[in-house]
Order: sequence, then C-alpha cells, then structure tokens
Amino acid sequence: MTFPAPQTEDGREAEAARVAAYLSAHPGFLAERPALYRALHPPKRVHGETLADHMAALLVAARAETGLVADAARGGLDLTIRVATAIAALIGAADVLGAVSAEWPALLGLECASLVAEGAPSPGLRDLPAGTVARMMQGREILVRDHPAEAALFHGEAHALISRDALVVLPGARPRLLALGAREAGRLPLRGATAPLRLLAHALARALDGAVGEP
Repeated sequence: MTFPAPQTEDGREAEAARVAAYLSAHPGFLAERPALYRALHPPKRVHGETLADHMAALLVAARAETGLVADAARGGLDLTIRVATAIAALIGAADVLGAVSAEWPALLGLECASLVAEGAPSPGLRDLPAGTVARMMQGREILVRDHPAEAALFHGEAHALISRDALVVLPGARPRLLALGAREAGRLPLRGATAPLRLLAHALARALDGAVGEP
C-alpha cells in the first residue's frame, strides 16, 4: 500500500487558492448548502455583520437538521399508532387474510396490503415464484423501496398507484412476505419504520399460526 506524500506549505497554499477562486466564482455555494457551516470555524477577529451572517447560517443548518429528526420521529410515531390499530383488527378475526387485504389498507393509511408466499397453498395468498423472497430480501428482514420494481408481483392491480412499498419477512420456516403499498410515500417513512413493521409481521404470523388451516 502506498501513502500520499505529506502536502507542502506551497501545496496547501495552492489548494487554498483554488478553493478561494472557486468560492469567488460561485458566491452562492455556501448559501445553498447551509449544513456546511457546521464544519466551518468563523474568523476569530471578525465581528459585526460578517460574523452575524456566519452564526445565522449555523442556526439555519441546526434547525434544518433538527427538523429532519423531528419529522422522522413524527413519521415513526404515526406509523406505530396505525400498526397498533391494524393489529387490534386481527383479534378474533374469523378470516385473518381477509382482514389483511380488506381492513389493513384503510387502518394503515395505505393503498394495499397482502401476504405473499412462494408456492402459496391458499387462494388468499399472492403466489411468488420459488426463490423470490431470498432474491428480493438478500437476508434483510424489512425492505422499504421507492418506485418499487416488480410491483405487480407484490401488489397486483394496485401496482400502478404505488410510490413506495415495504416488504417484511414473516417469521417461520415458509418463505412469506407481508407486502404493503403506499400511494403517498410518507405513509411508509424511511426512518422509524423498522420496529412497527417488525411488530406487524410478528403479530400477523402469530394470528396465522393460530388460525385453522394456517397458510
């Protein structure tokens, strides 16, 4: 392994000059990227408007970062509440699969919900070709996708309406997936969805295991 030679003072000055020239030619560069201010140090001897502008940019970056975290937390909490409502619908359900396909979409605020399985033994399950679960999941328990490929395979006639979906592996020996499709991507948040979706899949597996003629 080779390592780059230490940069000389002349090299650092030349690099600094290139950066300064680029920023001079693109005066809006930092304004368009407020998060960069978090990595910068204000000049120690600068006061007045210049320092105020720098501090204002730091505040904008911090607020933006805080807003993203808060949005993710709200999205995860909202999904958790919807998942709890969907799980409650399984209690005492005479037809578990019917509850998933007919009741869960409205309760979860989604376009569609279904259980899919390889070599599905029941007409209530969407059939998958052998090896599909391993190919799609690649060892993952949960997969959330934007503009999902092969959407028709998992969501049937509703596939054209799906902007984001979630595939969740059900525990058990048989390759089964809970397939959830959202018309509005925010209904399946990219952050904060893992725990509630895992809970939903485990609750569904328990309901199926306790049903007569478990698929």
